[in-house]
Amino acid sequence: MLAGAAGLFGLNALAQNPIPQTQNEAALGGRNFPINTLRGKMVVTGFPEVQLDGIAERLAPGARIRNTQNMIIQPATITGQYLAVNYRRDAAGLVSDVWILTPTEASAERAQLNKPFLNFWPFVSAAENEAR
Repeated sequence: MLAGAAGLFGLNALAQNPIPQTQNEAALGGRNFPINTLRGKMVVTGFPEVQLDGIAERLAPGARIRNTQNMIIQPATITGQYLAVNYRRDAAGLVSDVWILTPTEASAERAQLNKPFLNFWPFVSAAENEAR
């Protein structure tokens, strides 16, 4: 009976999706970024406070900022610098991962550039949402 159950659960594991797709800045010679990253302009104003596209935001506890060589850096090293970045948010909406972009990566088009967080705005009509 256990052998049959083990075989059944093994089939479910094979049916899972492969590794999620990434946005392909690598096609232009850059890095691959996770599919749910967003593009913006960031400046660290005073840790943990940042501005993304002119809007005040907060870095999540344990947030990682990666430079153009993909090495983790401290926010104090880039305070006051306006940088083109890709970023991700955690479940609480705080900025959790930031990648500083090279000029080549910054020139790549992003599929999610003008889409809202979570791909919907909860307080607009369907017609307004289609216009976005």
